[in-house]
Amino acid sequence: LGLTLPGLAGTPAADSRLLQASHDSGRRIVEMVKEDLKPQDILTFGAFTNAIVALGAIGGSSNAVVHLLAIAGRAGVNLTLDDFDRIGSRIPLLVNLLPAGEHLMEDMFRAGGLRAVLAQVEKHLDRSAINVMGKPLVDSLKGAEIFDASVIATYEKPLQPEAGIAVLRGNIAPDGAVIKPAAASARLLVHTGAAVVFESIEDFHDRIDDPDLDVDENSVLILRGCGPKGYPGMPEVSNMAIPKKLLEKGIDDLVRICDGRMSGTAFGTVVLHVSPEAAAGGPLALIKNGDLIELNVPARTINVKISDAELAARTPSAATMGSLANPSRGWERMYIDHVQQAHLGADLDFLRGASGSATPRESH
Repeated sequence: LGLTLPGLAGTPAADSRLLQASHDSGRRIVEMVKEDLKPQDILTFGAFTNAIVALGAIGGSSNAVVHLLAIAGRAGVNLTLDDFDRIGSRIPLLVNLLPAGEHLMEDMFRAGGLRAVLAQVEKHLDRSAINVMGKPLVDSLKGAEIFDASVIATYEKPLQPEAGIAVLRGNIAPDGAVIKPAAASARLLVHTGAAVVFESIEDFHDRIDDPDLDVDENSVLILRGCGPKGYPGMPEVSNMAIPKKLLEKGIDDLVRICDGRMSGTAFGTVVLHVSPEAAAGGPLALIKNGDLIELNVPARTINVKISDAELAARTPSAATMGSLANPSRGWERMYIDHVQQAHLGADLDFLRGASGSATPRESH
């Protein structure tokens, strides 16, 4: 995005250089005030383009999608979910980083850091986007080197030819859902299986290891009630564990679908941020055990194989409705009433749009 000093992104938390970097950042902020260089000047569509390119090249977290959409919403930038697929799908995976690879963020930093990665994908970057120095971001990449090729690959010899976040649509997710192909199992990217439905994260934890659970290696796990409204705050609870009885058979991945988020360090074929969520009346609330779910990542589709008429005739079960948050008052009630869906950034609707640089009036 250009909001940190060049070379600072990804610095390990325990690195002593952060102390000096904090002083440098403070000085630069004061200079920016004098120069009248504001975040609004940096947060252009081009800056978000560059962030999406970086996300793909490092095999970054699906959480970045929600965060970037929310930031763009507050900056008044018309960034959409489809932009992540349009921009990111052509970016190769260059960093051998968990969960898609073997190394940690600190290894990437020592191997050359984000500057080295961005230098490899420079031709995909928006050259007009500036950073906090008031200069084009691409200018800060001059002289960037890769010091460990086992961690950072070159553009010519990537770890994977495509690594960006894939955006899926279908009758389960009319407004979209996301999957991280770099962290998924190749054999499951095109898959059809019967749904095994969980109404909440508590229901999931109670039943997932039940030896009598009707689940096999072809099943598709459905977890709902974890989106912005159903589980206010949209926490990272969607990293669904594999049933114990399947793990004991050597099965380490299943297709899993949820309207919530999961940690960027998690691995697996997991479809996330289904929008609209179950709590917002989305079709995910209508899926039943045994429904055939069809996932096709190359075609960017996700569907339940029933007719539109049958799906429209269904209503959410009492168990589904009972699992959703429904406070009567207070901040949580206001949050549920105003939070937007994941495909818009899961931010509060009244916070969208740039507010400029107005100074508050005197309070005394």
